[in-house]
Amino acid sequence: MEAVVWIVLGIALAIAEAFTATFLIIFFSVGALAAAGAAALGAPLLLQVIVFAIVSGLSVGALRPIILRHARPALESGETPIGLEAIENSHGLVLEEVDGNHGCIKIDGEIWQARSFDGNEKYLPGERVRVIRVKGATAIVWRDDLPNL
Repeated sequence: MEAVVWIVLGIALAIAEAFTATFLIIFFSVGALAAAGAAALGAPLLLQVIVFAIVSGLSVGALRPIILRHARPALESGETPIGLEAIENSHGLVLEEVDGNHGCIKIDGEIWQARSFDGNEKYLPGERVRVIRVKGATAIVWRDDLPNL
């Protein structure tokens, strides 16, 4: 019966982790599942709690730093950015006038919808802009300080 309680606790903690972005609760879920294993082997409750604490603590101490290191953005970790992260801070060429409501730019040969960062600026076709961030499939842009090439 104790094993079932630990399994339910482990599943509940795993579900709770899905609603957070901390990568912390999942390690307690692993500890609960390890305690369920100890309970299934007939260990007394005190030993189950010790297994839970040790496995949870070791998981947090050993695995969490590795996961967080790999979850950092490429710019922070020194790696080459890919995907949307590579688009941010890149340069684009305005194809259709860009303002706060609509616009179109070309980034590395791809055509993107664009909006001005502050909503008041307008960029005319032929101007260069810098992508500040990407929201969905829309590039949020600002005037590029580099001269037109």
